[in-house]
Amino acid sequence: MLEQEVKELIIDVLQLEDITSADIDSEAPLFVEGLGLDSIDALEIGVALQKRYGITLSAESQETRRHFASVRALAAMIEANRKK
Repeated sequence: MLEQEVKELIIDVLQLEDITSADIDSEAPLFVEGLGLDSIDALEIGVALQKRYGITLSAESQETRRHFASVRALAAMIEANRKK
C-alpha cells in the first residue's frame, strides 16, 4: 500500500529510530502537530520522493504545501503524479 511506503520512506529518510510506520497516523499533520516535522525535513522528504517516484515538487507552491499535509495527502499526490 502506498501510504505504508510513504511512512517507511519518511522514517528512513529522517532516521526516526523510535517511530514505526504503525505509529504514524495517515491523516495526522506532518508538520507542527502530528510528527512535528520542519522545513528541512520537508526538503529531505521531497528529494526522496523525487528519487523514488520520479515526481517533481515546487518548494514555493501552495499546492505542494497541501500535499505535505499528511501521509494520505502525499500518497494521493504520488498516485496522481507518478511517472508510469
